Amino acid sequence: MTDSKTPAVSQMQAEEAVRTLLRWAGEDPAREGLLDTPRRVAEAYGDWFKGYKDDPREYMARTFEEVAGYDEMIVLRDIEYESHCEHHMAPILGRVHIGYVPNGRVVGISKLARVVEAYARRFQVQEKMTAQIADCIQDVLQPLGVGVVVEGSHECMTTRGIHKRGVSMVTSRMRGTFHDDARTRAEFLRFIEVGQARR
Repeated sequence: MTDSKTPAVSQMQAEEAVRTLLRWAGEDPAREGLLDTPRRVAEAYGDWFKGYKDDPREYMARTFEEVAGYDEMIVLRDIEYESHCEHHMAPILGRVHIGYVPNGRVVGISKLARVVEAYARRFQVQEKMTAQIADCIQDVLQPLGVGVVVEGSHECMTTRGIHKRGVSMVTSRMRGTFHDDARTRAEFLRFIEVGQARR
């Protein structure tokens, strides 16, 4: 979960940090119900933030060219994700929709979902995550264009602060033909129908 610029933190240090937060909240980390909590929290963090160990660009490396000349839009919608807000460390839950127009090469659809997962499993700002996903696909796959739309419900807004539930945020990043051609962009948005019930 660290890079070369970040000093390594041991499991023991992580667990002690959790005990400190429990004491700060007014709890006794030594009581029976909380004895294993520091270990469990540290393990949960290892899962929630495993994206720091992944290089999303590697997922885009294996492509396929035998697609019988297919050159129309490819859309993968409703990719569910779980992330955490880097400002309050609160969950962000939502969906990502990806579309691209191939330029002779396509990628397995599971790889698109893995790119989303790698970026989501980090502390994030939704706007940044949206740009990261689109830029990764565009830069590595080199399609004629790519569009990414992200929907997110931010628990930092629903469980603290203003306490507004049922609110979702939508962000988008359009590259290539998705940015330059209004018809391509409109076709993509029609395919994903953000915020609308699908039949």
